[in-house]
Amino acid sequence: MQENPKSLRRYKQLTISTIIAVYLLILVGGIVRSSGSGMGCPDWPKCFGNWVPPTSVEQLPANYKEVYSEKRHQKNIRLTGYLEKLGFSDTANKLKHDPSVREEADFNPLRTWIEYVNRLVGVVIGMLIFATFVYSIRFRKTQPKVFVFSLLAFVGVVFQGWVGSIVVSTNLLPGMISFHMLLALLIVMLLIYTYFTVDPPVADKETDVGSKNVKWLLLGCAALFIVQLIVGINVREGVDSGLSAGMERSAVLDWIGFRFYFHRSFSWALLVGHVLLTYFLWTSSSLSFSVKFSAVLTLVVFLEIVSGAAMGYFSIPAFIQPIHLLLASVVFGFQVYLFLRFNRKDALNIKHSI
Repeated sequence: MQENPKSLRRYKQLTISTIIAVYLLILVGGIVRSSGSGMGCPDWPKCFGNWVPPTSVEQLPANYKEVYSEKRHQKNIRLTGYLEKLGFSDTANKLKHDPSVREEADFNPLRTWIEYVNRLVGVVIGMLIFATFVYSIRFRKTQPKVFVFSLLAFVGVVFQGWVGSIVVSTNLLPGMISFHMLLALLIVMLLIYTYFTVDPPVADKETDVGSKNVKWLLLGCAALFIVQLIVGINVREGVDSGLSAGMERSAVLDWIGFRFYFHRSFSWALLVGHVLLTYFLWTSSSLSFSVKFSAVLTLVVFLEIVSGAAMGYFSIPAFIQPIHLLLASVVFGFQVYLFLRFNRKDALNIKHSI
């Protein structure tokens, strides 16, 4: 049974729009983090108890810090019960007894509204992902994978919202922030896979030439990226800790030490891997689309290195941090898409549609 081409086209357009929106949220989330606006709203989903946040401290009660600190503490107490059952006793103990977790920031209208915009973008994305899930119901019999992965993306974004509330209640606990970001990448992967499943964009016979070697090269690049991502998360948490402790931005990276230098040097291995991938595609055959796509991916990796170098040489400028995070997320998405392109077993039987 064939699906209506118009329905498939609309679903593809909706999925593409949703993927772009998720990348926008990653960028906005990076701005929230680099500007120190993560606790601009001390409660969730509301902001200072309202759906529209205040614009001045006079709109808040005199003891607002105590009020919201206690609310977060009570939520954390409930959370620690689950953490202890799962074996995370150290984290649970920190949430219970570390006074820094209960610290409440001074009201800052700019930071409050930056965080509020972040939440609005998150709501829009939640609605888009819900729309992709609802639209996918019509494909549940003819293309069940589309339905299943749309459902998983929707479940993922709901869980992401809950994790966001935990990030706030734990006063930006570093591990929770990193987990929050990794969930966003997982949602990107699910959406890309869903898009690819709806209409696999495979050019004429290009997956038939050296596809096995390409897949191995892609897996190697993905492995390098995962190592770089893990170390980068660790460096980012170190930067947050140093800045929270009152260190100057110019001194933080030296304080982090080996982790930062390894992250900086390892980026060249990632670039070399992608250059080799592009070179192999270019010399093995006329895989026009894949060569161009891989070349763009390599360019993004290079820009990622440039943004990282700029942070290293210019004392971690706040405006570059979200760009660095966005570029890393784009690299991940490109890798997923290119791997799907060369891992399609029935690729030669599918008509090229882009």
